Amino acid sequence: MLPSRTDRSSIRKKDFQFLITCQCFLKPELNEKRQLLDTRVSIRTSKLNKLNLSGKKQLSRRRFLQLTALAAGSSTIGFPNLVRATDSNQKLNVGFIGLGGMGSGRLKESLTCGINVSAFCDVDDEQMAKARRFLPEPAPAPKTFTDFRDLLQSDVDAVVIATPDHWHASISAAALRAGKHVFCEKPLTHTISEARALRQLARQFPRQATQMGNQGSASPNMRRAIEIIQSGAIGTVREVHVWVPPSGSFKAGQSWPTGENPVPAGLHWENWIGPAPFHAYKDGCYHPRAWRAWYDFGGGSMADWGCHGLNLPARALKLGYPTFIAPEVQHGYSDSYPKGVRIRFEFAARHELPPVTLWWYDGGWLPDEKIVPASVVEHIGNLPDAGVLIRGDRGFTFGAPHPGANYIQLDDEKKLSGILNHQATQDVPFTLPRSPGHLKEWVDAANGGPATFSDFETGGQLTEIVLSGVVALRMQKTLSWNGSEMRATHEPEAEKYIQAHYRKDWKT
Repeated sequence: MLPSRTDRSSIRKKDFQFLITCQCFLKPELNEKRQLLDTRVSIRTSKLNKLNLSGKKQLSRRRFLQLTALAAGSSTIGFPNLVRATDSNQKLNVGFIGLGGMGSGRLKESLTCGINVSAFCDVDDEQMAKARRFLPEPAPAPKTFTDFRDLLQSDVDAVVIATPDHWHASISAAALRAGKHVFCEKPLTHTISEARALRQLARQFPRQATQMGNQGSASPNMRRAIEIIQSGAIGTVREVHVWVPPSGSFKAGQSWPTGENPVPAGLHWENWIGPAPFHAYKDGCYHPRAWRAWYDFGGGSMADWGCHGLNLPARALKLGYPTFIAPEVQHGYSDSYPKGVRIRFEFAARHELPPVTLWWYDGGWLPDEKIVPASVVEHIGNLPDAGVLIRGDRGFTFGAPHPGANYIQLDDEKKLSGILNHQATQDVPFTLPRSPGHLKEWVDAANGGPATFSDFETGGQLTEIVLSGVVALRMQKTLSWNGSEMRATHEPEAEKYIQAHYRKDWKT
């Protein structure tokens, strides 16, 4: 679905505008000194629902008609995978984009999901080579690419995206427009405006299965906890505490590094940077894994863990957007994500549900010992370094951030019980479907099965909630938040952290 090589050669440099309405993903000429990688996903929030093809003189009439048909959900132009995915005798051809820790993990998980591993794409040749070792013999070797646009032109039906956060929206949008089913790691996007735009874009392609990679959504514990909490078993909930330990993948509280190192052989650094502001390669600072520390590429522990830890509260309590966000840090602010973070989110009343205060802690900042029930501390042996505590006026649930709830205790009970075998709530109806596994659930949906539980609509809204906390941290102040309009009231400076900004020296 991309322009031909000859179509691409006549494009001149112009300022890049970040619009998700842009349809073309164009590769630079081979003789250019810099291998500029265009992710052409643009978001202009005033035109999120329109196909903005005006002014793109390089588009032929034929190309325009193809794209119009694609946006309309045509089953005859651009959707070969949708035909194949409905054939129960054929396996889904899946391409994996990003093959670091999470990408390799998803790859190994996929081997039990009944799919064909059709293609690999990574900007690091070494990561791609390591990932191939996970494939069983004598499986056919997947096609390999260093540019995701080339993978999207191959015969894949679906893609799994496990790149750094700043690439999520661009690749997801391109894949949706190319007619692919899309699984993208959390957070769904790098900025709030991208999340809103991707939600709206996904609505245009209802036949394509989407799933955000917060795998706790598939946990039977989480689904049972939602049923129990919404039944009223723990009473009225007005308080939630979520905390996670210091990150093992990045160092918080840093200043931007100075100097640079030679780019390792096999690492396509320009392609790694992609739409983000350019930073010279520096050993150990960005790739692999350490990129989460830097706001140009990620959002620290809030973005990394928020879509896990806030998942159960947001679902069970129907939280919607926060109205007030108050950040605190223990060790001051720096260029990177700070050390020791606490954020207070206030959520307004929702119909019959009362207001909720949700406290987020990371980087070693823990809730006060008086907040965590004694039975939890006794059961674990100490104050746990991670947890999700949902307190009602008749009991509470507690669990690790991924499933959200492992235990429950009502006020008239003396100790914790497993959430799945709690006798007092055995009569609460089972209203939610159970999952065969987070990735398998998506594969089944792509093959015509039940809808996914963390599709881009659900995952996108959760991402918006999480990233509002990142905006408050970057502003270093308390915000009154208007989530539906994606803005901080009386704080116009916040706009630069809400919207996405791509490098201007790219071609489109």
